[in-house]
Amino acid sequence: MLQVTDIKYIRQEVNTKGHSYAEVARRTNTDYRTVQRYADQEEFQPKGQKKKTQPSPVMDPVKNIVDQWLKEDLNKKRKYRRTAKRIWQLLEKEYHFKGSDRTVRSYVSHRKRELLEESDEAAIPLEAKPGEAQIDFGEGPFKKKGEIVDLPYLVLSYPYSNAFYVQVFESQNQDCFLEGMKRFFHHIGSVPRTIRFDNLSPAVKKVLSHGQRDLTEGFEQFALHYGFGYEFCNPGSGNEKGHVEAMVKYARNNFFLPERTIYDVEDLNHVLWQEIEADRHRPHYEKKKEIARLHEEDKNASLVLPAKEYQCIRYETLTADKFGYVKVDTKKYSTSPRFAKQKTLVGITYNRIDILTDDHEVIVRHDRLYYEDAKSMNWQPYLTLMARRPTALKYTTFYDQLPVIWQRYLQDCTKVEKKKALDLLSKILKDHDFKKAEEALQVASEFGHPSSETIHQVYHQIVHGRGYRETLNMKHSVPEMPLASRGMNQYDVFFSQERGHLE
Repeated sequence: MLQVTDIKYIRQEVNTKGHSYAEVARRTNTDYRTVQRYADQEEFQPKGQKKKTQPSPVMDPVKNIVDQWLKEDLNKKRKYRRTAKRIWQLLEKEYHFKGSDRTVRSYVSHRKRELLEESDEAAIPLEAKPGEAQIDFGEGPFKKKGEIVDLPYLVLSYPYSNAFYVQVFESQNQDCFLEGMKRFFHHIGSVPRTIRFDNLSPAVKKVLSHGQRDLTEGFEQFALHYGFGYEFCNPGSGNEKGHVEAMVKYARNNFFLPERTIYDVEDLNHVLWQEIEADRHRPHYEKKKEIARLHEEDKNASLVLPAKEYQCIRYETLTADKFGYVKVDTKKYSTSPRFAKQKTLVGITYNRIDILTDDHEVIVRHDRLYYEDAKSMNWQPYLTLMARRPTALKYTTFYDQLPVIWQRYLQDCTKVEKKKALDLLSKILKDHDFKKAEEALQVASEFGHPSSETIHQVYHQIVHGRGYRETLNMKHSVPEMPLASRGMNQYDVFFSQERGHLE
């Protein structure tokens, strides 16, 4: 290849001085066609040279296979993708690959970069509009009952203003999901026009072809009630809701680390409203305006709340087992003896399980279980049945749950007394907890073993605020008489006194 000075000389001799190609070729000892090419060349702009593809006898037979695996992995979370080492192992095992680990690593490294550049799912900057929102769950560590537990939290974010809201829950189920969105809407005082979601199970039952979704009934009804539009990300494309993912991370780093000690989740959520609002008094990272002011534009562009608040409760008809338990999400909840092996109407919310009559009257109410407890037992409906079989009392878990004072009292009762006492407990526990029953028995036992009627009387006085009336010690209005001594000895004294008087 000729040097730049040689090319310049050829072009000057031919084009400027008019010498022939042959003459210049002879003088420069250069091929005639080379002289002609450089003399007549019109453009000398630098051009990017394509990298020559070197043949690779080892990798060439398996390149298509590796490319297919890498394309499949682009739609998966990073932690679920095949590593280069794993690809090499699979090639050895399934395709009798003879190359080295290093050869595969080198090919995978540069091919990943090429595929990411070619990917149709590459992130495209989108212009955020006021009133549009995104929503997703995150997870953070908390100290609860002396232990570190991971709890989910729901985040609603507004990409236009960079504002967001957070509420912590016990689960990522549909009941918590809908309850969280309802809280956001009513706390803000408006509903986002459009909300972008991931394909989370509380909203999407199945991803269909052509971008369609088979939605859960609960989510569809909720969306109809509040009127917001919904969009869903393509599978494996978390970048399409990148703002809320950033806010999930921001909330964890700034509000939940290090681990916060919580005694009641709802108390924490109440505090979070205030903490998140205070955090909005800072400038937007790009627009340089205060986030709180920008968020007012979000609110103004949002939808008006409907007249009625959505009741986040779903109803299921469940069949109780022979002990009267119904099962909700693997947890058991007691009903009543009369529902044993019968169908029962159950109302389910994020924090409550209600056993209902056909007219939706509450028979038994339970706190919803989320952790290690396998079942929740409310004994009140069972006490009437237990009163008919009092001898079985000591063999029930209910007996172990009784306050010690009630255990001792029932041990001292006859069979008839025990039946009356259990009937009384049934009445007390229908309206109050064991504290009232314990207090009534404590007062009634001051003068010995009380009857169930006495306990009931004391309980009635305590509940109605009049307290227990102690027996009054009245002063005597009649002078005390000397004690009379009875017996024949009194006659002897009398006659001896008479004899002395006569003498």
